[in-house]
Amino acid sequence: MFPWNMMFPFNKDTKNVMKQMKPEEVEGYVEGMMSKLFPGQMQSMFNPDDLMKQMNPFFQQQKEQRPQASSSIDAQVFETFEDVYVRIPVKEDESISHMRVYHTSNQAIIENMPKLGDRHVVTLPSLVKKKGSYAQYKEGILEIKIPKSLDMQFTEVDVSEKV
Repeated sequence: MFPWNMMFPFNKDTKNVMKQMKPEEVEGYVEGMMSKLFPGQMQSMFNPDDLMKQMNPFFQQQKEQRPQASSSIDAQVFETFEDVYVRIPVKEDESISHMRVYHTSNQAIIENMPKLGDRHVVTLPSLVKKKGSYAQYKEGILEIKIPKSLDMQFTEVDVSEKV
């Protein structure tokens, strides 16, 4: 017979070599190879500490912008057995004509409210259907009704005992 075990690289010796490796040696080897491949300026891209220092102003800008967008809309979200409701108080009647309402399977998106160009995303408590939703405005409240999706597609995951 042909000696297949000789050609297969993962044998008993490989396991012993992996146990004898030191993390410091591996890290030094990788850093040495990276310094040969990339110039000095690009080295900071691969160092997580330097990368986070460079990105820190970007993250601070995002944190400052988020509360402004979420504080301007006061949406109440609740669900019944068959539907998900989003209720939004609207102060001006004329903003209804410019408003656009969209939804995905788990988010409601309201645009041009209260000002043109504003966009608000409301996370829904359950998955919803693509069709069958409607919105109505009455007594200063915009109510969006979206039918729930019964997601019955599930897959069994085999659980095995590892020896």
